[in-house]
Amino acid sequence: MKIFLDTANLEEIKRGVEWGIVDGVTTNPTLISKEKAPFKERIKEICELVKGPVSAEVTALDWEGMVREAEELAKLDEHVVIKIPLTKDGVRAIKVLSEKGIKTNATLVFSPMQAVLAAKAGATYVSPFIGRVDDVSSDGLKMLEEIAVIFANYAFETEIIAASIRHPMHVVEAALMGVDIVTMPFAVLEKLFKHPLTDIGIERFMKDWEEYRKAIGEVK
Repeated sequence: MKIFLDTANLEEIKRGVEWGIVDGVTTNPTLISKEKAPFKERIKEICELVKGPVSAEVTALDWEGMVREAEELAKLDEHVVIKIPLTKDGVRAIKVLSEKGIKTNATLVFSPMQAVLAAKAGATYVSPFIGRVDDVSSDGLKMLEEIAVIFANYAFETEIIAASIRHPMHVVEAALMGVDIVTMPFAVLEKLFKHPLTDIGIERFMKDWEEYRKAIGEVK
């Protein structure tokens, strides 16, 4: 399973890259706006840091505008992936861009059939939003599982990015399903490291080590 960070914050990305566990980054207009940074400049900075897929979202709503924006964004760096919303115009833009060899990420996906439409149009990635589906009293993980089964049934090459991750168990369940990628906020990534037994184990080992050093006269 690949791990992407869902952020536009350079410090968060740097830390994830330094840990050696971040394979890519997803952004959106909201995340970019929080950073108060020039859009294209920030995308280039992220690409230089992660050296992996970096999703940059178009803001046009018509397919021709999406394609124009996508072509400009794709010139920023070889790692740029164009994020396209799953609408009729979006699917048409994905088809055109896939034929041009430009990588795409179908976003705002909330049903298995939306994911299928994106895959049939040639999307490189499809991003089902687990947490947002849960927010409307539906089952985001069930949706994700159904997409994974359908994609396996028909051998779609489109990779699934589990998105709108809210907590570590979302990550665990996605991994158990064999989902290709999970993209998560930095706060969730940090939580993956934590377990109370790890903390207890370290504390115990350090205490035993200090007692051993005292016993052999290294410390008084």
